[in-house]
Amino acid sequence: MEKYYLAVDIGASSGRHILAHRKAGGMILEEIYRFPNGMKQSGQEKVWDVDQLFEEIKTGMKKCAELSKIPVSMGIDTWAVDFVLLDEKDQRIGEAVAYRDERTRGMDAKVYERISKEELYERTGIQKQIFNTIYQLMALKEKKPDQLKQAAKLLMIPDYFHFLLTGKAAAEYTNATTTQLVSPQTKDWDEELIGKLGYPRGIFQKIEKPGTCLGTLRQEIVKEVGFSCDVVLPATHDTGSAVMAVPSNQEDVLYISSGTWSLMGTELREADCRKESGEHNLTNEGGYDYRFRYLKNIMGLWMIQSVKKEIAGELGFGEICQLASECGITSLVDCNDERFLAPDNMTREIRKACRESGQQVPEGIAQVAAVIYNSLAKCYADTKKELEELAGKRYDGIHIVGGGANADYLNRLTAHRAGAMVYAGPTEATAIGNLAAQMLAAKEFENLAEARRCIFESFEIERYEP
Repeated sequence: MEKYYLAVDIGASSGRHILAHRKAGGMILEEIYRFPNGMKQSGQEKVWDVDQLFEEIKTGMKKCAELSKIPVSMGIDTWAVDFVLLDEKDQRIGEAVAYRDERTRGMDAKVYERISKEELYERTGIQKQIFNTIYQLMALKEKKPDQLKQAAKLLMIPDYFHFLLTGKAAAEYTNATTTQLVSPQTKDWDEELIGKLGYPRGIFQKIEKPGTCLGTLRQEIVKEVGFSCDVVLPATHDTGSAVMAVPSNQEDVLYISSGTWSLMGTELREADCRKESGEHNLTNEGGYDYRFRYLKNIMGLWMIQSVKKEIAGELGFGEICQLASECGITSLVDCNDERFLAPDNMTREIRKACRESGQQVPEGIAQVAAVIYNSLAKCYADTKKELEELAGKRYDGIHIVGGGANADYLNRLTAHRAGAMVYAGPTEATAIGNLAAQMLAAKEFENLAEARRCIFESFEIERYEP
């Protein structure tokens, strides 16, 4: 009888339920349910419909029962930094506001009144992103102080879903680090920092490592979905899970977790909180087994996803890639410019940026996409150089995992511009890493190195010469 594990992997645009089991030494995946996601406008705020997402989570679980493929455990991963607040009765306070909302505008200055940007980086090792939880909390403190006063618990989005399933409140380590409120030395909340900022200390839950079993499903959930199972924390930050699935055990390797965001970096055993790292806006996010994901956030395929909706009609991403590869436009934009974070119209913003810099203004989906893909490849190459200078070593290979591993044209551009071999795949890296954490907890693998060897042997990896 097969032993199944269930990963619920929720991204900014969609979610999926993927079952896995071991067979002949490999890992076999089966997608059983997929559902849409996206930000919604609620009054003046961009928010996530977490109630609907939880209904989708349970719907996918019911599919397991219908298929008579009952998982021994399940775990949920999502994007980082966003959270919900619960009151003393565990009722949600306000909306689950999305990181692209403008409420954090100017909140960095408010934080820096209490701690300098340089000291904040030295204490946390987390790069400055205006949507980090630290700034979202400052926005609440400044604009909706009553919500913070009412709060008894702060739960990151996947922690909230795990709480609804089990009744147990915990803060998973990899996601907790993205709040910019965790010490890389103690691997725990920086209570002195939290106090300096005036945030209520009691709302932060105990930090637990990936692989921790929270318990079993609440009885109400068991009745609804038709089975019980353990709930095991994966690396709940989707990038944390994706990096677990990078199919390499070499230390001198770079990865790009390529999806809505492109997260490019390497793994460290000790956080690099030097001033130089902060100046290059590199981050030290928590990873499995207290590794550190030393990486840079790059705007990623959010840009191409946006222009696809705006001007590409029914074209698929593969067709857009092909069209982009056939046009000769050489214009470039800075993918990390905040103007591309949440523009009213991405296509117009890209054209405007090209016009302002005196470059050819792209027309139509082929040229706009070519500008995006070439700009991303240049950004990857530049980031590789930064990492090499800071680490004092050369990286000969780049592993691209996640949905963006399917972008053949972008992979070719990256290999060429970065002067490195590109290994593309697996595409379902986030779900695979989620499953690997559960399998490690169940002793299916002895350690992460063994899990990565299994992943390398189980999934197709495309190679691109520089």
